[in-house]
Amino acid sequence: MPEHPLRLMIVDDHPVVRDGLRGMFDGVPDIAVVAEAGDGHEALARARAERPEVVLMDLRMPGLDGVGAIERLHATHPGIRVIVLTTYDTDADVSRALAAGVAGYLLKDAPRETLHQAVRTAAAGGRVLAPAITSRLMDGLAPERGGTPSPRELEVLRLIARGAANKEVARALLISETTVKTHLKHVFAKLGVDNRAAAVVAALERGLL
Repeated sequence: MPEHPLRLMIVDDHPVVRDGLRGMFDGVPDIAVVAEAGDGHEALARARAERPEVVLMDLRMPGLDGVGAIERLHATHPGIRVIVLTTYDTDADVSRALAAGVAGYLLKDAPRETLHQAVRTAAAGGRVLAPAITSRLMDGLAPERGGTPSPRELEVLRLIARGAANKEVARALLISETTVKTHLKHVFAKLGVDNRAAAVVAALERGLL
């Protein structure tokens, strides 16, 4: 056991999620969960009391939401590093979180080892982003009509073309169904279509599949 393990706080309004996340860090010798909170206001109070180095923060919570809590944490405890951990990856959510100065943005389908390493990276001053977020930032956060789908978006579309449902795509690519829907929304915008069948046809016509 390291003499000074990284001090981690988990913030989520669902107790079952908090329990699950805490369990994912059980037995990790260099990370200690020192606090939990169910909303932004409680997170601020717990941060004052427990002085975590890294916070895993949900975005959508009652009362003070994740972004509001992040902004206040940075004002009162500028050394704390915050990683957003959410099921939502809309452009608006990502933009607000990045503007608030987060150290990372991950989705709740992230593997256990990814979360462990993300906490270590954030504590060391680095940044971590979910692959889907990185891809969209490289393409430009908001998809433009007439653009070319990213490699990840094309992976999704190839599986759709083979008749896979969203749940099957999510399972095959190890992502959430929410992320699949987001990828499809961007594909529709870039190809100028409004449904899955039209997207497949348009992609075939452009030689993308």
